[in-house]
Amino acid sequence: METLNARKGRPGGAGRELETALDELYTTPPSDFVARREMLAAAAKTAGRVDDARRIHAARRPTLAAWAANLLLRSQPEESQQFLELGRALRAAYHARDADGLKDLSAQRRRVVTALSRQAAQLAREAGHRLSESVQQDLEATLRAVLADPDAADQWAGGRLINALTPPSDFRPGTAPAAERPGTRGRLTPPPGARAAKDELAERRRARQEQLAQAQEAAEAAEERLREERARRADVDAELQRAREHTEQARRRMSAAEEQMQQAREEYRQAENEQQEAEEHSRSAADALAQAEREARERAQHVRRMTAGTT
Repeated sequence: METLNARKGRPGGAGRELETALDELYTTPPSDFVARREMLAAAAKTAGRVDDARRIHAARRPTLAAWAANLLLRSQPEESQQFLELGRALRAAYHARDADGLKDLSAQRRRVVTALSRQAAQLAREAGHRLSESVQQDLEATLRAVLADPDAADQWAGGRLINALTPPSDFRPGTAPAAERPGTRGRLTPPPGARAAKDELAERRRARQEQLAQAQEAAEAAEERLREERARRADVDAELQRAREHTEQARRRMSAAEEQMQQAREEYRQAENEQQEAEEHSRSAADALAQAEREARERAQHVRRMTAGTT
């Protein structure tokens, strides 16, 4: 008999850290699953729990429908336990061929599945993921499978679904008995050969569901890569913009420096011209000074001669 959050051989002590990490991981939104998984695995490895790190790293990312079902289980434990009990009652009524009881329980089943699927969708929106119509259908199919199939109930009660579940074809709690004959009212009587055909149909549905789950997982992985590439492209574009701005600033400084250099060249040429003119003036002044000194000496000598002649 399934119980909420049931675990076969669930360990205690140190193993509980692994269970807690996995429980957290499977309620992490699929878009953040890989990053959170690597973070938890790295933390376990750093703590010396190598085996735990390996198990965490091997965890597969759930589809959106499976994640929403896990989130519902963790967030609404009381309602989830009542849902599991409803499933046990439905299966007991089916196996007892209690058509009247099954009819009453089926009406309750429809209301509960609708209500829980809406709660799960609301929880997903609050976590940042709006469920599409197809994902919502997968979620409702999972809840119907939990009611109809004890194995599915055990899987959901574990809280670590990876893919959406498919209801078995030979138990449809929303339908009335296939045929009623006098004296058999209240007993379910499947037509001859129906079980084999239903089993084959169920197998095909399970195969299609598995293919769909794989395709969804691949699509989600591609979307995650696309988000990563877009973020990387945004970083590169920002870096390019910064480089362009830096180049423009350098160009402006270079242009200003070139203008200053041109102005300095003009000032240098002007200074050279002024220096040449000053040097010419200096030479002229030196020549004039030398001439004046010669004339002064000659005049002085002449004066001395004249003075000597009169004595």
